[in-house]
Amino acid sequence: MEFQLLGIFSLLSVAVVACHAALSPETYWKSVIPNTPMPGAVKDSLSTAGGVGKVGVTPNAILFIYTDAATEDQLHDDPNVALFFKKNDLQQGNQMKLHFTKTSNAATFLPRSAAGKIPFSAVKLPQILSRFSLSPDSKEAQVMKKTLEECEAPAMMGEEKLCATSLESMVDFSVSQLGKNVKAISTEGGRKREAVEKYAISGSKNMGKDGKAVVCHKQSYPYAVFYCHKTQNTEVYEVSLVGAYGAKVKAVAVCHKDTSAWNPNHLAFQVLKVKPGTVPVCHFLLEDHVVWVN
Repeated sequence: MEFQLLGIFSLLSVAVVACHAALSPETYWKSVIPNTPMPGAVKDSLSTAGGVGKVGVTPNAILFIYTDAATEDQLHDDPNVALFFKKNDLQQGNQMKLHFTKTSNAATFLPRSAAGKIPFSAVKLPQILSRFSLSPDSKEAQVMKKTLEECEAPAMMGEEKLCATSLESMVDFSVSQLGKNVKAISTEGGRKREAVEKYAISGSKNMGKDGKAVVCHKQSYPYAVFYCHKTQNTEVYEVSLVGAYGAKVKAVAVCHKDTSAWNPNHLAFQVLKVKPGTVPVCHFLLEDHVVWVN
């Protein structure tokens, strides 16, 4: 779903111009982590026009909020259920039916100084909607409310989390959890196909060292917001996939060794027919997510 926010372009353009003298998000990245290449998911969320006009919604972001239960619609109608798999499926030559698609979430980052001037709280949702000329009864308001509530929900046991409202805050959180010697990766190569497609694994590489990772999921919001959380007992893989129609995807897969704190009704358990804490649960990430590892 995509929507046009009336008046948002002028509002955010003024904010960007006002902050022009400060470091740009790209410059901040290079100053803090100069040896870390910027992945596609970050590049795609950088503004090239000095503001934001057309904004995309990310309805699949809920898949990776591990405290949430699956809905009936997800179980029966969501093609992204195929993104979950068991670790022993991650073998060369194995085939999976997957759904990789280009994201429609075109929301871009604001400089941190500009984002910091805009309220970010479910309590202040009426004020936020007013700033963006949105009706409280609109679909946009509903998804924004969901994003704010997820961001403010308590972290799971052993989890550190932050909703990064700017690229600078995403960098700072990831560095605070993992140090400056980090790699940032994202899935790349998806295309605009609506149907699930059969992919074969041509190779995989373990990208982490110590079982820690920070995973950042792009949320539904008028500007780029990423739900970032550090997980323990996690393995991150870069997986090379070849689709039945010739598409080549470099996919990021995350395998969680300990799922005992997850919602027992989470979509992953429904799809894989397993219980929390019994077996590692793996999933591929879509193109608008970022994984940070040492």
